[in-house]
Amino acid sequence: MFTRIATIFLLSLSLISCDKNPVTGRSQFMLVSEEKAISASSDAYVQMLAPLDEEGKIDSDPAMAARVHQITAKLIAQAILFRPETEDWDWRVKVIDEPETVNAFCMAGGKMAIYSGLILKLEASDDEIAQVMGHEIAHALSAHTAEQMSIAMATGLVVTTVAITNDHPGVALAGASLAAALAIKLPNSRTAESESDVIGIELAAKAGYDPNAAVSLWRKMAEASGNNSEFDFFSTHPAPNKRMEELGKLVPKMMPYYQQKGPRPVYPLKSGVD
Repeated sequence: MFTRIATIFLLSLSLISCDKNPVTGRSQFMLVSEEKAISASSDAYVQMLAPLDEEGKIDSDPAMAARVHQITAKLIAQAILFRPETEDWDWRVKVIDEPETVNAFCMAGGKMAIYSGLILKLEASDDEIAQVMGHEIAHALSAHTAEQMSIAMATGLVVTTVAITNDHPGVALAGASLAAALAIKLPNSRTAESESDVIGIELAAKAGYDPNAAVSLWRKMAEASGNNSEFDFFSTHPAPNKRMEELGKLVPKMMPYYQQKGPRPVYPLKSGVD
């Protein structure tokens, strides 16, 4: 009986809780607004990284951190051109010193991290790092965190949904932060991944990074994983061969952006976790 009621409840919500992807215009299921997702992600980001910071695992290699910051700053500048209102986001990027972890993420509002293992294990070039971070930034631009949080709350019947609708801010904040952290660990839908592939490769090209690196990056990913389903990045970013083919088809369209003459804008990134 409860399952039937829950199903009816969720179906009803789906009829009234739709929004459009701010970049592509695709209809998205939204129980959580982008504003709430940004607030929750900000809290979750601090909670996730603060213990690692205390252990000395955040930006512990100054040269690697500077390299990532320089690349990401150019990507953010292009992201703002996609969505000018995101200039008001508190964009951050940190390098997490975990050499065995091959992963990266960008939460709602531009809170990013890349694990040192992705750079070291893949021997990633600047162009390839730009493809990774461009792809992650595209998730944020497309409100995928809010979408993932909404799905997690709906399918799990999380108490957060009730807390938010009943205006219990303390409970809502804790639950929303948890949902924001969970959102970046859940597998992305093929639709979300496709959106981020297309937006990400364009961001990177416009920032001055070779779009061919999108293909070489995923080839390295596949080779490094050895088809291991537990490979960190593949747990949230499925990478079939078809994906590399589709990225390859996009390369000729991106080359004019990459070959454009003149300097590229740079966003003034702030330091610190909070």
